[in-house]
Amino acid sequence: MSGSCRPLIAALLLAAAPLAQARVVYRCIQHGTVSLATAPEPGSKCTAQTVDDNAAKLPNLWGVNGTQSGVLYERQQDGVTVYSTRDLPGSTPVLTFTVTPPPGAPAHAGLGHIGQPRTDIHSEIFKSAAHANRIEDAWLRAIAHAESDMQADAVSPKGAQGIMQFLPKTSAEFKVADPFSPAQSIQGGARLLGSLLRRYKGDHHLAAAAYNAGIGAVARYGGIPPYAETLAYVEKVDVLFERYTVALKVPAKHRRKK
Repeated sequence: MSGSCRPLIAALLLAAAPLAQARVVYRCIQHGTVSLATAPEPGSKCTAQTVDDNAAKLPNLWGVNGTQSGVLYERQQDGVTVYSTRDLPGSTPVLTFTVTPPPGAPAHAGLGHIGQPRTDIHSEIFKSAAHANRIEDAWLRAIAHAESDMQADAVSPKGAQGIMQFLPKTSAEFKVADPFSPAQSIQGGARLLGSLLRRYKGDHHLAAAAYNAGIGAVARYGGIPPYAETLAYVEKVDVLFERYTVALKVPAKHRRKK
């Protein structure tokens, strides 16, 4: 099977009541990988997402960008037949699939619709983490917004995790034991961004580029790397920085100098 998500979701919902118009699919995270299931998976952190059978456009249930391939499995759980894209003990393969999720809130940097500032999410954590690392609260939120759209359970196709989208190696370096913890992720991201801003003597564009593409890439090109994603990312963060600055009502004297 290939193409849109609709055939896969239809198979996922085989166990649902046939007359229901709104179904529930669980997005489950375990060991940094995402699966879809008709019931919460043992050992996974699962979030229920409602799907309208009559919707013209299905949501991006994966929460990640790019084509997804795998196997849909059937198994018994608590006396009920459930379906999942994760091979758990007692599972039997039902079908293979290759699907491309529809565009939606991206789970990685520099892609998709910018959106409006979301100042109500983890406000005190952002504020204290920014202050502790001497960076702007608005900039820290802009990076988080660009990286994950503020989704604590975001996982990118490359394996980056959490609000600040840390790879496991970066999580270890910046002492983020649980990348899906909003507090740990934001605090770790603030530490990393603070170090980048010091490295680049206050240049937010270079710091954002390094966050996206790495310090080595910035050094290799002597500035922002000419990667399409990185160029789009830096531009996106810049726009979000301005929007969060206004939304947070930062006094003019404390705003970034252009």
